[in-house]
Amino acid sequence: MNGPKYLLDTNIILYILGGNETLANHLHQKSLYASFVSEIELLSFGRLTAREEKNIKEFLQQFRIIDIDQSIKQEAISLRKTYNLKLPDCIIAATAITLQLTLITADKQYRQIENLHLELVEF
Repeated sequence: MNGPKYLLDTNIILYILGGNETLANHLHQKSLYASFVSEIELLSFGRLTAREEKNIKEFLQQFRIIDIDQSIKQEAISLRKTYNLKLPDCIIAATAITLQLTLITADKQYRQIENLHLELVEF
């Protein structure tokens, strides 16, 4: 697909799973990526039913899930030292920076990161 390639933050995936049609329509027909961190966060909620877990796994199949590699690791270390963010947030931001993806998130803390292509969603 042509056009922007989006890395979805975990909160955006949760909004879509929760039924946010506006957001789902905005991302329809786009190249979508997710970090392995988001996959872990989504599937490790303590009170997931078997059906909810199945729905999340099926939903994530439409994304390219990005695992960590050495370049993402190094960028995450640099971001953590510079911005003192939580490690999962550093990994997600590092993934977007390293792969030149636009991070779509509702988390305003990402605005402070230089060199991060960001689309901030406000509700």
